Amino acid sequence: MNEQYTQEMVQFRRTIHKRPEEGWTEFETMNIVVKRLRELGFDVVMGTKAINPKFVMGRDPKLVEEAMQRAREHGVSEEFLAETEGYTGCVAIWNTGRPGPVTMFRHDMDCVLVQETNDPKHESNAGGYCSERAGLMHACGHDAHTSVGLGVAHWIVDHKDELCGTIKLLFQPAEEGTRGGLPMSESGLLDDVNYIICCHIGSGIRLHEIGLCRQGFLATSKIDIAFTGKAAHAGANPEKGRSALLAACSTATMLAGIPRNSQGDTRISIGRLVAGEGRNVVPVHAKMQIEVRGQTEEVNQYMTDYVERIVKGNAEAYDVQYQFEKVGAATTLQTTPEVIETLETIAHEIPFITKVYPDVKISGSEDCTWLVRKVLSHGGKAGFFLFGCNEHGHHKGDFEIQDSESMPEAFEMFTRFLEKTNKA
Repeated sequence: MNEQYTQEMVQFRRTIHKRPEEGWTEFETMNIVVKRLRELGFDVVMGTKAINPKFVMGRDPKLVEEAMQRAREHGVSEEFLAETEGYTGCVAIWNTGRPGPVTMFRHDMDCVLVQETNDPKHESNAGGYCSERAGLMHACGHDAHTSVGLGVAHWIVDHKDELCGTIKLLFQPAEEGTRGGLPMSESGLLDDVNYIICCHIGSGIRLHEIGLCRQGFLATSKIDIAFTGKAAHAGANPEKGRSALLAACSTATMLAGIPRNSQGDTRISIGRLVAGEGRNVVPVHAKMQIEVRGQTEEVNQYMTDYVERIVKGNAEAYDVQYQFEKVGAATTLQTTPEVIETLETIAHEIPFITKVYPDVKISGSEDCTWLVRKVLSHGGKAGFFLFGCNEHGHHKGDFEIQDSESMPEAFEMFTRFLEKTNKA
């Protein structure tokens, strides 16, 4: 492992960590990414050529505009912002000019809505690169994923004469909430991909370990629900009101009681409920954010359909209006045995990897699954691995990754894969 690549990845990761951006707003992060890729000589595709707007979910235009203005204030040029067309996400392309496979690696960029700890012993506080934005933090390691991608890009350029085929590096927005994978999978940029490799840091895999994922992840639907009732004075004439809050509360209770399914595991989370206007007003508005998951797409659809029936029934029962919007989705993971075997061989070849798990069972959800499905749909092949760090739990304010030790694990996995599949 060349120390230059490690230092470079660490520098990028810590710069990105200081300015975390939630899904669909990663303009500062993407500016760093695109600037570096173009310095290296990559062709970079962005805007609606990288994101198919027809498949975009969970994108708030107000948040996007605020993020673009914030990016301007932090030195991002108008020319760059115009080139994005308001959409984060890009694909860097390196064509070696020699016949060979098209290989794609995926790297996500967004952060989590979590407040970073102020513990002085935490790595970001001790290192002077903690989040500058209250309530936002790279608490899932996407800053590391992005920085590994930039390190791999540098390696590709340094080894360009030893490679064949085409290499694509996909930098994805809005993985949290599973919103960015599908519109990138439908961009057309994956239609010629022969191999796609995705990864994630941590997830129970410790520092200097690699886990191979043959299948897993739960299919999921992220759903926003809104009830609209009718205002009335709670003391003078309550009978004239229609309570959106009561409809939402009844819905929340009933959602928790959805029967489980014999065809596979199910999950439901009622994550947020905001309702009401004041103490003495029959509540007019109620908004809920929930998610369901299933071991298969069919089981997840069972959960989604059940939720919608409950929402509709409570709207009728409480005589209120409702809106039901799916704002994110992911499917299950499928990989190719021969690619997993190649990744397993590579993991055993890396000198500082002390343990390799050949078949890690993973739950949660991941929208790289749409990218994988697109590649598999035309006969391509796919792999997924976990690279280790000693984290204290994802999506928590004390999440940390030991970047100078963990990122080289993924770097070696990616670059050694190219040495096997795209060797001239």
